[in-house]
Amino acid sequence: MSMTNINEPLEPLNILYICTHNRCRSALSEAITNQLGKGLLLAKSAGSQPAGEVHPLTLKYLTQAGYDIAGLTSNSWQDTAYMGNFKPDVVITVCDNAAGESCPLWLGAMPKLHWGLSDPSKDTMDEAKTAANFQQAIAAIEHRVEKLLAVAQLASEQRLKALTELNQ
Repeated sequence: MSMTNINEPLEPLNILYICTHNRCRSALSEAITNQLGKGLLLAKSAGSQPAGEVHPLTLKYLTQAGYDIAGLTSNSWQDTAYMGNFKPDVVITVCDNAAGESCPLWLGAMPKLHWGLSDPSKDTMDEAKTAANFQQAIAAIEHRVEKLLAVAQLASEQRLKALTELNQ
């Protein structure tokens, strides 16, 4: 895959992370993407049945990992005030099918990816295990965001093919 001409301005790749409650994994993904995205990745997160607040442990572990949590909220994808003019180029579900979770269905025509992530906020009885679960989720998201960043540096006509290959 070739990179775009250095003189050619790159349009950011707009990413919408979705899950049911938009309180942990999708919020983690949004914050990490916006910080690591270097202006080439712009992310929002939303849910089909948002909880109304981001899980406090999500905020805690993002902060500990050095991520900015300012403005991170739990939203519905139908919230026009939140979504504004944001048009996603790709939609990424972050639910964990292996744990029997059903992912919300996005009906737009853009590419869809699935990042099966275990919910680190599910079992919080053991503080050390909870910390490890959040650190593992953050590391997995960081790794995937690096791949998205590589796609965002491609010419727009090459992005769709590259996004499709990420899902394989």
